[in-house]
Amino acid sequence: MNDQPAAPRDDPAASNGAAAPPPPPHRINGMPRGANGRSAGPTEDEQLLNRHVLESPHAKAPEQAAFTHTDTWRVLRIQGEFVHGFNALAEVGAGVAVFGSARVPAADPSYAAARELGRKLAEAGFAVITGGGPGIMEAANRGAREAGGLSIGLNIELPFEQAGNSHANLSINFRYFFVRKTMFVKYADGFAIFPGGLGTLDELFEALTLVQTRKIDRFPIVLYDSGYWRGLLDWIKETQLGRGMISPEDLNLLVVTDSVDEIRDIMVDCYNKRCWTTWRKSEGAKLHADPTPAPDVAKADAQ
Repeated sequence: MNDQPAAPRDDPAASNGAAAPPPPPHRINGMPRGANGRSAGPTEDEQLLNRHVLESPHAKAPEQAAFTHTDTWRVLRIQGEFVHGFNALAEVGAGVAVFGSARVPAADPSYAAARELGRKLAEAGFAVITGGGPGIMEAANRGAREAGGLSIGLNIELPFEQAGNSHANLSINFRYFFVRKTMFVKYADGFAIFPGGLGTLDELFEALTLVQTRKIDRFPIVLYDSGYWRGLLDWIKETQLGRGMISPEDLNLLVVTDSVDEIRDIMVDCYNKRCWTTWRKSEGAKLHADPTPAPDVAKADAQ
């Protein structure tokens, strides 16, 4: 009588006398392991530290960097820009962002006004934050630096026109517009907007949109040079407001002025007194907009 156990019916190797196949590798902490406990493939460290070896030695191998042009790597680069910006600006206290054209020459009256504003804001205790380029940005940075204040330039990589000015004593370079724009909104307690082009309009309307949609609470947005902005404001009031596309309250704390002293006073008022004096000067107040809820300089999304 044969006492040997019968081979399982689903094991053909046992039935014909062949050796059974080795068991599959087991896993330790999610990693495949062989019977001896060693890794069944390259470890994570090996994959990190080893690189593809070229067929022949070359000091430069652009194809090795192909992975840096993928969306996955781009997301990591964007994250790194946010971290770098937050670290660099973490100690900024009160700040005002000054926007305007990069094409304004030093002999232009707007350049002199922006330079004077930079000085007055620095003397009032504000950091002056600009896009870091020439023109109006350079002028505001220059005035702040000359007054011994914190002069911040948030520069952007562009195919033309933009080059960092030498008057920022804290300069940060960005690849991505939306990361840079986040820094403006997060670290500025008000916007002073001088005559400018499409980029200046972009900053203006983004700020108005964030206020309108309550992504940030109201903070002062001051347009300098009434002659330059009057046509735009007339269109906003007569066309957008006239056709019900916006509400009068959307223009609360949007102020137009020809005085840099008034810009400085508005920023101080809003920082210290929650903008009540400033609201009375706003385009919204001229349209009898409802002042409630109370204008508030704090910005929820930027905290």
